[in-house]
Amino acid sequence: MAEPLETDYLVIGSGIAGLNFALLAAEHGRVVVATKKKLADTNTNWAQGGVAAVLAPDDTFERHVQDTLNAGDGLCDRRIVEMCVQDGPHEVERLLQLGVRLARNDHGDLDLGMEGAHTRHRVVHWEDVTGREIQRALIAAAMRHPNITVLEHHYAVDLLSMAKYGGDPACFGAYVLDSKSGEVKTICARATVLATGGAGKVWIYTSNPDVATGDGVAMAYRIGAACGDLEFMQFHPTVLYHPMAGSFLISEALRGEGGVLRTARGDEFMQSYSPMGSLAARDVVARAIDKELKKSGDDCVYLDMTRLDPAMVRSRFPNIYERCLSLGIDITKQGIPVVPAAHFMCGGIKTDDHGATTIPGLYAIGECAFTGLHGANRLASNSLLEGMVFSTRAARAVQEAPSRRPSQVATWSAGNATDSNDAIVVSLNWDEIRRFMWSYVGIVRSDKRLERARRRIEILRDEIREYYIDFKITGDLLELRNLALVAHLIIESARRRKESRGLHYTLDYPEKLPDARHSEIQLTDGPRG
Repeated sequence: MAEPLETDYLVIGSGIAGLNFALLAAEHGRVVVATKKKLADTNTNWAQGGVAAVLAPDDTFERHVQDTLNAGDGLCDRRIVEMCVQDGPHEVERLLQLGVRLARNDHGDLDLGMEGAHTRHRVVHWEDVTGREIQRALIAAAMRHPNITVLEHHYAVDLLSMAKYGGDPACFGAYVLDSKSGEVKTICARATVLATGGAGKVWIYTSNPDVATGDGVAMAYRIGAACGDLEFMQFHPTVLYHPMAGSFLISEALRGEGGVLRTARGDEFMQSYSPMGSLAARDVVARAIDKELKKSGDDCVYLDMTRLDPAMVRSRFPNIYERCLSLGIDITKQGIPVVPAAHFMCGGIKTDDHGATTIPGLYAIGECAFTGLHGANRLASNSLLEGMVFSTRAARAVQEAPSRRPSQVATWSAGNATDSNDAIVVSLNWDEIRRFMWSYVGIVRSDKRLERARRRIEILRDEIREYYIDFKITGDLLELRNLALVAHLIIESARRRKESRGLHYTLDYPEKLPDARHSEIQLTDGPRG
C-alpha cells in the first residue's frame, strides 16, 4: 500500500467555507482539499440569495443581530450572532478582493437586497446566482495557489483517530476513497477541517444538490464529536414545482422585491399567519404553505410576481426567469408554482467560535457546523456569512495546531470484502430512507410519526452495516452509510425535543417550553456505522 500522504491541513469539502479556509491557511502551511465530485459541486454553488451584512446607512449591527435572534426563536447564541454580524462587512470586502462580482446600484454602491425576516435591505448579491459567482472566484484563486493540492472525485471514508492507537481521541486526518481508481488513500494532517455542507438529500424533496448527504456530521459523530440541534432542518418555502424542474430553488429575494404567495384560487394567505406576510421567517412560511396544501388538497401554491415591473424582474432574476421560461412559465405574466423542500441544516457538529470541535485536531465550518448562529431557524443569507466568518477564524486558529499522529499509521484494509453483485440494495435503501423521512420527519411531526421513522431506520442501518462489511466501498455506499446515520441522529434529536420551536413543529407538543435549550447527541458506546 502507498505511504500516507502528509499535509498541514486537510479540508474535506470545496464550498465557500472550505475554499476560503484553504486560501487563508495556505499562507502558512500546505493544504489538501478533497471533494467527492468536482470543486463546483457544492451547496454554495446553488445558493441564489447572497450574503447578509450591515452596509446601509440606515442599518445597524444591533438590528441585524435582533433580526437573527428573532428568526432563531430563542435558541441563537447572542455572542456568536454579534461576532458574525460585526465581521460581516470585512468578509464582504474579502469577497471583493478575491474577485467576486457583486451587483451595484446606479450610484456605484453595492446593491442591497431584502429577504424574509430582515427589517432592512442588507443582502449583497450577484443577480440571482450569488453562490455560483462566489464559487467561481474561490476556485480560480485556489487553483492558482502553489500551497493548495486539489483532489476531485475523492470521498472521505472515515476520520483517523488517535484513540485507535491507544491515545486520546484526537483526529489526525482521514481515509479518502479515490472513486476513479478505487484506491483508499491515507491522508495525515495537523488539522482536519470538515466543510462538507448539509444533509438535504436525507429527504426526498430538497433544494440541495446530490452531494448533500451529511457526510461531515456522520464522520465526526463516529469518532465521538458532539453534535447538536440536528432536529432543526430548514425547509425552504419556495422550490419550483414542476416535473422537469429537479431541485430548482425560487429565491427568497423574489418575495423581498414584492412577490406574494397565493393559493391556486388566487387568494393571498400569508397575512393570516404573520404580520410580515409573504416575508415572514422561513419556518412560518413553510408551515403555512404545508397547512394550506393539506387544507385544499392542491399540489402547490403560487408566487405571484405579475404586479411588478417586468423589466426589473427579468434583470434582477435572469437565471430564475430563464429557467422558468424554459419550462413554459413566464414569471412576469403568471404565478410560479412552488412547494417547500428540505434546504438548510441549522444544527451540526458542535464547535467553538474558531470552528474547533470537541475532538482535538478536528474543525468544522460552514453548514455542517453547529455554531449557535442560526438557533431554531436560520435567517436568510446568514449561511454564506457564517461560512466566511468561521473559515477565516479557523484558518487563524489552526496555525497553533500541534502535530499528532502515531509513529506507524495503519493503511486502509478492505478485509475480505468483495465486489458487490447487488448494488440495487444501495439505491432501494437510499430511496426508502428519503421517503419515510419526508413523511415522518418533515415540516410537521408527531410522536407516532417519529417512532415509525425510528423503527424503519434501525432496520435499514442493520442492513447497511452488513453490506458495508461484506462489499468493497464505493461512493454510493459511503453516502448511503452516512445518510442513514444522519437520519438516525435527526430522528433521535427530534424525539428528545418535547416542544415546538422554530423549524421543529410537533403535533404532540405544540407550545414552546419556557427555557430554550440546545439539544446534544454524542457517541458513547454501541455501533458506529
